[in-house]
Amino acid sequence: MLTAHRLSKSFELQTLFENVTFSLNPGGRTGLVGPNGCGKTTMMRILAGLELPSDGHVSRDLHLRIGYLPQGFEPDPNLSLDQIIRQHTWNSIALEDELAPIAQALAHQPSDPDLQSQYDELLWRIQLIDTGRTDHILAGLGLADIDPNIPAGRLSGGQQTRLSLALVLLDDPQLLLLDEPTNHLDISMLEWLEGWLVNSPCAALIISHDRIFLDHTVTHILEMDPIRHSLHAYAGNYSDFIKQRQAEIEHQWSAYHDQQSEIQRMRQDILRTREQAAHTEREASSIRIGGEEYKQKGFKAYQQSIAKKVAKKAKSRQKKLDRYLKSDEFVEKPKESSTIKLEFGTNNHLSHSVLWLEELSIGYHPSHPLINGINLDIHAGQRIVLTGPNGCGKTTLLRTIAGDIQPLKGEVHLSSTVKMGYLTQDQAGLDLNDTAVETIQDHFHNETEARSFLAYYLITGDEPLKPVSLLSYGQRTRLLLAKLVANSCNCLLLDEPINHLDIPSRTKFEQALSRFKGAVLAVVHDRYFIKLIADEIWSVEDGGIRRVWEILPLQSDHIG
Repeated sequence: MLTAHRLSKSFELQTLFENVTFSLNPGGRTGLVGPNGCGKTTMMRILAGLELPSDGHVSRDLHLRIGYLPQGFEPDPNLSLDQIIRQHTWNSIALEDELAPIAQALAHQPSDPDLQSQYDELLWRIQLIDTGRTDHILAGLGLADIDPNIPAGRLSGGQQTRLSLALVLLDDPQLLLLDEPTNHLDISMLEWLEGWLVNSPCAALIISHDRIFLDHTVTHILEMDPIRHSLHAYAGNYSDFIKQRQAEIEHQWSAYHDQQSEIQRMRQDILRTREQAAHTEREASSIRIGGEEYKQKGFKAYQQSIAKKVAKKAKSRQKKLDRYLKSDEFVEKPKESSTIKLEFGTNNHLSHSVLWLEELSIGYHPSHPLINGINLDIHAGQRIVLTGPNGCGKTTLLRTIAGDIQPLKGEVHLSSTVKMGYLTQDQAGLDLNDTAVETIQDHFHNETEARSFLAYYLITGDEPLKPVSLLSYGQRTRLLLAKLVANSCNCLLLDEPINHLDIPSRTKFEQALSRFKGAVLAVVHDRYFIKLIADEIWSVEDGGIRRVWEILPLQSDHIG
């Protein structure tokens, strides 16, 4: 279907990958994983034909239909939702009118490959027309209830992302290239997309940091290694990959330790041999020529000959060791990519009751509240996850608690000991004109200390001095986390905090939160994160909030 042949991609000061070869086969679903910045999106763009490799090439089946979902999607703001969707669906009468002359021409020129290709394409489009199929995709991605006449420019960022995914699926591609398809999908949408992918005959290459989504969908994993600029293939889903990868690392450590012991033995042997040669040479030099001059000269020459042979043996063994250290048999010490070093402090004392909500109603119109009658509280040490469908009011509740908007009714009570930290989904806590250093400078004595702190969040080199507007979304998320830590917040409101974090960074974030002694209220759709972190779930249902005590089960305990 599609094969990458010896692909390489380099920039002036950076190499992303070298000499990479792999194939995507019909019906196969492959996860493309690796830390942020290793070249996953670049690889995807090369496969989609939107970017050229530095070396190598991509071969595709003739007329292969590729559907590519990029991370960013900006529809024509002046077109309505309905107009955009219609561009990706077809009118059967118009297509049949277009098919008739091509069929007639093909009857006269049956061996013309271009005519045959046009005929097959139109016939496929006619067979694909199914209004039920369109409605099914729109409903599954939460777009069916949106006013079809709304201009695309008024859609939220999440709605635009879901529209982009819907358009890709409506085109019925044979190969899907999906770059972060799970962003802005709630749990029901995630489950719908998982079912669609599993039941679709199309092949897929998926970049995702959602571990359970990968477990439920992919049959193979391609791991990009930023240290060796290479790519490694594994059979199975993400959990299978983690087990195999861990086994490889353990085997490499074992081989590395055995090798180090052997190298130490060889070096000691070389050292002993050199010392033996030097000792023999010293003995020969100390022989005094006396009365039996002939015998003494002969013995001295003999000793010198032995010394040379031993020295030659030591030199030969050293060359053998040098060749081994440069050979393919040499086992390198296992290395791992850098991950954020995240530790939330709780320097401020926090009383038992952190915040409590009393008869709270929230929303933007008094006559149409999003959530009504909330009577809930949060205690120190609690980690609560807020779930529910997109648009149900989760972000609005966080904004109300943070004081950004006023309640429609009721009260939000905060303990006097609370120092609130709010990480917004749209990363609004950052001034795009400030640099990363300027963002946290007030908490440090000088720029050097601030830059050292930012290095823990993988903001290094010249990145701390760049305007925030030039940082990636992943870097901005890490900067926001750094700001929360520097502020010593003891109550965290987190709105989709891991959307732009890679899997290693998510793991570190989860570990930090599990050790955090303060209170957490988080909006998250990552089911693995929920299982690992939440000790209680608040589920928004039918305009209210229901407390859920039974946490979602994980498919595997091996995801990491």
